[in-house]
Amino acid sequence: MKRETRRAIRELAYYSSLGFQVALSIFIGLFIGVFLDNRFDTAPILMFIFLGFGIAAGFRNIGLAIKKSRKL
Repeated sequence: MKRETRRAIRELAYYSSLGFQVALSIFIGLFIGVFLDNRFDTAPILMFIFLGFGIAAGFRNIGLAIKKSRKL
């Protein structure tokens, strides 16, 4: 297989997994927030805080992917 073909396949795999990374970071933040809310009995406060952290982490992943694509 040519070097360029392998590189293109590797990049395609990275960018196709980006949606999974974003969704996973949001759900992890949500899960941590719900767990801590149940543990400390703080209603939905920590859930919203950690959901915000998860969303920020998802956008960070998108930003890193854009930065990587511009670098190529």
